[in-house]
Amino acid sequence: MSLSRTSRQVIQFVWNALAQLVTYLGAAVKRIFAPNDDQYPNTGVQPFEGDINDKKHRSKA
Repeated sequence: MSLSRTSRQVIQFVWNALAQLVTYLGAAVKRIFAPNDDQYPNTGVQPFEGDINDKKHRSKA
């Protein structure tokens, strides 16, 4: 039994869509589990240089 041309086209379309989905998901998984590629400078801990609101944080001594 031979498949009609339309059936072959549907099967080909579904196969291509599945291949694209696997490629898309594979790229996402690869990006999630890849080493960190951020280019931020190593700054370390920065001291606090702000002013504390005296009225709000004044100790009750």
